[in-house]
Amino acid sequence: MNLTQVDNTLYDAFGQRQVSTIFKDMNQYHVVMEVDPAFWQSPEVLREVYVSTTGGALSGTQASAAAAGTVAIGAGAGAGAQAAAASLQRNLAQNQLTNSARGGASSGASISTSRENMVPLAAFSDFGPSTTPLSIAHQGPFVASTISFNLAEGTSLSQATVAIERTMREIHVPASIHGSFEGTARVFRQAMGNVPLLILSAILAVYVVLGILYESLIHPVTILSTLPSGGVGAVIALLLFDTEFSLIAMIGVILLIGIVKKNAIMMVDVAIERQRSEGLDPRAAIHAACLQRFRPILMTSLAALLGALPLALNHGNGAEIRQPLGIAVVGGLIVSQVLTLYTTPVVYLYMDRLRQRRERRRQARQARRGGVPHIAQSTT
Repeated sequence: MNLTQVDNTLYDAFGQRQVSTIFKDMNQYHVVMEVDPAFWQSPEVLREVYVSTTGGALSGTQASAAAAGTVAIGAGAGAGAQAAAASLQRNLAQNQLTNSARGGASSGASISTSRENMVPLAAFSDFGPSTTPLSIAHQGPFVASTISFNLAEGTSLSQATVAIERTMREIHVPASIHGSFEGTARVFRQAMGNVPLLILSAILAVYVVLGILYESLIHPVTILSTLPSGGVGAVIALLLFDTEFSLIAMIGVILLIGIVKKNAIMMVDVAIERQRSEGLDPRAAIHAACLQRFRPILMTSLAALLGALPLALNHGNGAEIRQPLGIAVVGGLIVSQVLTLYTTPVVYLYMDRLRQRRERRRQARQARRGGVPHIAQSTT
């Protein structure tokens, strides 16, 4: 006996197994095998179910050559009985053809008529009423359970995820159990995982555009050197206002990349133009650029700062989402406005010295390469 026999027996009794098909002149009818509906009312009927122990023939299959439901009709029957017998024989022949086309005895389309040893189902199984879930959740092919949690006051989602992972390690969860974050926690972790790549892509795009604009690989670094001041200012402002560094705050830092670098662009652009058109030395050129561009830098910074203040000071509906963005932008603009006016000229001078040093080395290499043919010609 195996589980397949038990499954077939229960399906024969309480399922809807099609065992045959009756063909008429105009229609065909499926013959379905099942127990009387009166036995469906109580699970106690399972005690009356017997399972075959025959190894060869399973329940619901035909083990003999006799067709299921064969009826014998005497020779003295009337004309009506003979007509019924002829119709029955025709139906049986069609049923045999249909069952053969379905795979013969293995298709489960007819009833077994072989002698079998029957064992009560209650002899080797136990059954009774119990509670069971209405549905079982799955994640892929595996059974999964969802555990929800709320954040305590003053606790960020990143702190909660770290605490959960630490607890999973401390309780020594079996290797067969795998846990993963879903919902908001999963979106948060995916977003924070892509943030470094996003910032790096933004900085690389800015560097490429500035390199094409100034036709230089050195001075774009001068402009990008102002970006750390904006990030530091955003973090300091978030700490002062006891606001977590959320995804919205990270968006504010990305916005600062485009706002803060305009201070250095204004100064470096004028300084390079003064050097190329007027022939000024780097120190005089950057000093003149700072004096000339101080008012435009101050006006644009104040305009951006005042535009972000309503977001930082708002306390209405949804303010908890907008406030980190405003605080990050305001803090980054204040700190960068103070620092870039002093750090940008210094970085510009160091980068220009590096450019001049590389230019002298390049000219020296060209001179050495150009002097070798001259010495060889004089020797010959």
